[in-house]
Amino acid sequence: MSQPQPGSYPPPHQQPGGYPPQQQSGGYPSPQQPGGYPPPAQPGPPYGAEAGQPGYGAPVGPPPKKSSVGKILLIVLAVVVVLCVGGGTALYFATKDKVDEVVDATKTRMTTPETLAGRPKVTDPQLQKAATDMVAEMKKDVPDATSTVGAFYGDPQKQDLVMIGGVSGLIADPKKELADATKGLGSELAVSNFKSIDAGPLGGDAECGDGKAQTVSVGVCVWADRGSVGVLVLYFKSGADLQKEFAAMRGQIEQKN
Repeated sequence: MSQPQPGSYPPPHQQPGGYPPQQQSGGYPSPQQPGGYPPPAQPGPPYGAEAGQPGYGAPVGPPPKKSSVGKILLIVLAVVVVLCVGGGTALYFATKDKVDEVVDATKTRMTTPETLAGRPKVTDPQLQKAATDMVAEMKKDVPDATSTVGAFYGDPQKQDLVMIGGVSGLIADPKKELADATKGLGSELAVSNFKSIDAGPLGGDAECGDGKAQTVSVGVCVWADRGSVGVLVLYFKSGADLQKEFAAMRGQIEQKN
């Protein structure tokens, strides 16, 4: 048996510490482990999941409760529909008494007070936008109106919220306007048991009743006179509750120039 020559490499199967036997051409490891590195670890649960905690970025705690604003906005549409039915109808008159009524009616204006029966204007962006849209819709659908009003007052989180809506103009038949409004609210908001109430120092006719938008109970009062028609909605309360404040609220909204 010949001896290896000095300086030459021994056969790989005979020399400890030498290169391992080649399994493929080029001497690279088998393709089961590319590059010779161990296979990548499988993705594990997010950080903290092992301890039963939510992973990083996962929502923590119960989802936030839904706001009642959506239910409130349903009533806005109903009020707009009612007020846009017949407001601002021009009068035909033939006697001195009616002329006086017309002159007085032309002095009527609807205003938006800074506070309403002690309640501040709401700051919720959705309700503010709803009020703005309500006024815009009334102006479009009642072009003869001399003024319009739409706003929210109070705090919905404390279940103390009032919505106002109204138009001023020459109303030919206030009693018919009131009847149309109550009929419309009965259909749109399921307002029941409308009852006539004292309309207050400004005169005309007024009625109050109880309604509901989904699960939100509301008290509703409507008034109509020669110069205006308007609606007050007290959320989370009854018509009897609203009736107690009706005259004071209307006096802040309806003004005579």
